[in-house]
Amino acid sequence: MQQPASRWRRAWDHDLAWSFRRSPVTIVAALLTLICVGSALLAPWVAPHNPFDSATISLTDGFTPPAWTEKGSPQFVLGTDDQGRDLLSTILYGTRISLGVGLAAVAFAAVLGVTLGLLSGYLGGRLDAFIMRIADVQLSFPAILIALLIDGLARVAMPPETHDSLAIPVLILAIGVAGWVQYARTVRGSVLVEKNKEYVQAARVIGRHPLAIMVRHVLPNVIGPVLVIGTIHIATAIITEATLSFLGVGVPPTQPSLGTLIRVGNDFMMSGEWWISVFPGIALIVLVLSVNLVGDWLRDALNPKLR
Repeated sequence: MQQPASRWRRAWDHDLAWSFRRSPVTIVAALLTLICVGSALLAPWVAPHNPFDSATISLTDGFTPPAWTEKGSPQFVLGTDDQGRDLLSTILYGTRISLGVGLAAVAFAAVLGVTLGLLSGYLGGRLDAFIMRIADVQLSFPAILIALLIDGLARVAMPPETHDSLAIPVLILAIGVAGWVQYARTVRGSVLVEKNKEYVQAARVIGRHPLAIMVRHVLPNVIGPVLVIGTIHIATAIITEATLSFLGVGVPPTQPSLGTLIRVGNDFMMSGEWWISVFPGIALIVLVLSVNLVGDWLRDALNPKLR
């Protein structure tokens, strides 16, 4: 009976837990992140309406202002968009898509970058030079431009009838390929330090395969910075997805993300329907800012120079 209590006590007294408790900004940011993620995951149950159920949508409800305005309706707290969809429900579902694309893109970029960084740092030689030159060339272009290029090439290669159904996988691929470089460069630098240490040399002496040494010995010791980069990269990936969707090359209108909602609202901003763009924009800002603040805290908390 004493073991669980002592385990919880050690976790409570850990350096990360102590640093978290000492930062009110991080606590608020973490709560906002949990609210955003929880609302997105539970959207089918917490959303007042289903914005994708055509049987419950009426065009006559289009452009209904927020409930607290003169012409608002209590049925639609944040108003409706041009198609009559409840904006609060659409934001919850849109946040779900934005988070899903961002997390999947970060996971893909991390796997690709860590793999290339391990190979580049451990094996060295021409492979190292080749991978790093590709990384240098990619860093000379903005990430959004790389994502646009990959998205455009994928759309040209795919049949037109598959564009909408494969839009999200293509978007994940584009954002992931645009973001692998920072993982690869960070892991490569750490591997260059780790591979000359005694535990790696001992593994070589006993005849361990280089792949086993990289995965079983080197990787666990370089994964810390990757977690920090990944946390911060989630916010960047969400912004990139929103930008691509705003430009019309992201997710289709039938599966609107926050960027798509902002683009739709921007078309009606000058005619007075401000809520269609403003509320999704606020949701995007809150989500990205809270994730960024948590990532900044994690980066500082794991930095031994700041302890």
